Order: sequence, then structure tokens, then C-alpha cells
Amino acid sequence: MTAILIFFFSHWFLSLFFHTFFLHRYASHQMYTTSKGWERVFYFCTWFFQGTSFLVPRAYGSMHRMHHEFSDTEHDPHSPHFFKDVWSMMWQTRKLYNDIYHKKVVLDEKFTKNPPLPVWDALDRFGDFTATRLAWAGIYIAFYVAFAPAWYWYLLLPIHFLIGPVQGAVVNWCGHKYGYQNFENGDKSRNTSPWGILLLGELFQNNHHKFGESPNFAKKWFEFDPTYPVMKFFNFIGIIKLKKAEVKVVNMKAAA
Repeated sequence: MTAILIFFFSHWFLSLFFHTFFLHRYASHQMYTTSKGWERVFYFCTWFFQGTSFLVPRAYGSMHRMHHEFSDTEHDPHSPHFFKDVWSMMWQTRKLYNDIYHKKVVLDEKFTKNPPLPVWDALDRFGDFTATRLAWAGIYIAFYVAFAPAWYWYLLLPIHFLIGPVQGAVVNWCGHKYGYQNFENGDKSRNTSPWGILLLGELFQNNHHKFGESPNFAKKWFEFDPTYPVMKFFNFIGIIKLKKAEVKVVNMKAAA
């Protein structure tokens, strides 16, 4: 049981870290700069830890920029306010993501080139290859065969298989439906604490939509974004260079 729990939570948090650190804060928002070599390291780690559900950075980044541009309007790729349930929302998200990745849609350059998105075509093709995804699935299954003490532990496998979309579904659905608002953003984004901490800062959506370029998603004294101290450490040792200092909180709504 211990081995399964370690494996599950390691996969969850390492996948989530590179989702928020690389796909979200770098590919989508360019909150920091880094060398080409370190970009490739982070790119590889994103593929390695997402495994079966690897999200190609240029497709993810383009779609996420659309989400900010059209937040909670009918053009938002994944606003929960235009879908009857989380499954239909994520199915539509998947369709748009695939259309962007396979270049079946033409997007405005502000979603693709301003700033430029990280691209590693060879890894994108390899990571998106069906055989590669199935190989990862086989590794997860083999681990459970070796260490699961009972059959019901296998119920965790679908989360491993779809870990990137599962995390995205939680953030996009809950982050725009439940919780509190610090700011009037003109959309329905919410902060969901303490889950914002457990999602490595990703559920401080209201804060993030107010300050889209701020690397620290936490704004109130009781909020904590676990990814931000890691970014500050990487900045300190020279792996990355944060482009902006933490944004000061202004115009905060009065607490209910």
C-alpha cells in the first residue's frame, strides 16, 4: 500500500508542478525567462511526468491565452458556465486542443506568437504518439500489478492515465464556480482555498485573472501558492529569471 500511495502522490504532484510551472506560467504567460537548455529540461520533465496525458506546450499555451482573453464568455474554451457538466466542458476542450495542435484552426497571432510559445517538434511528436502513451499506461499498470495489495487500488489507474486533463478539469470547473472573489475581474473566476494550496496555487483563479502576469497566485495573507517559492529559489540560483516582481494587492473587495 505504501508504494502505491507514494507512486500516486508523486505522479500527481510532479505532473501538477510542471503543469503549472512550465505549461501555465512559462508557455502561456512567460512569467520568467530561462536558457534554451533549461527550457528543454522543463519540457522533457513535463512530458515525463504527464506521461499518458502529455499536453503539447504550444497547443496548451494558445488555448490558455484564449481562456484569459474570453474568460467566462461564449468564446472561452472551458468556462463551466456554458456546459451542463464537467465532462462536456472537457470534451469540448479536448476537441479545441487537438484542432490547435494539428493546425486545423487559424488563431490570431496574439495567442501564438506574442510572446512566442516553446516548441520542440520531435518531443511533441514522440509524446503524442499513441504507442508512447500506451507504453506509459503499461508502466503504470505494471507498477500496480507489482505493488497493489487489493483489486480496488486499480481504481486509481484512470487518474494516472488522464492526470493532466483531470487536473485541468478540477481547476477550470471549480476555479470558475466555487469559492470567493478578492477582485472584480469582469468574469466569474474564484479562489478556492485551501484547495488552492493542494493544487499548487492553481485554484487561486480570481487572483490570477486579475494579475495575469504575476508569478505569485496568492494575494491575501492566508493564501499560499506553493509553486511561487520554488520559482523564487530557481531565480535565486540562476536557473530562471522572474520577469516581474510580485504585484501588490489593490482594490480588494471587502470581505463578506
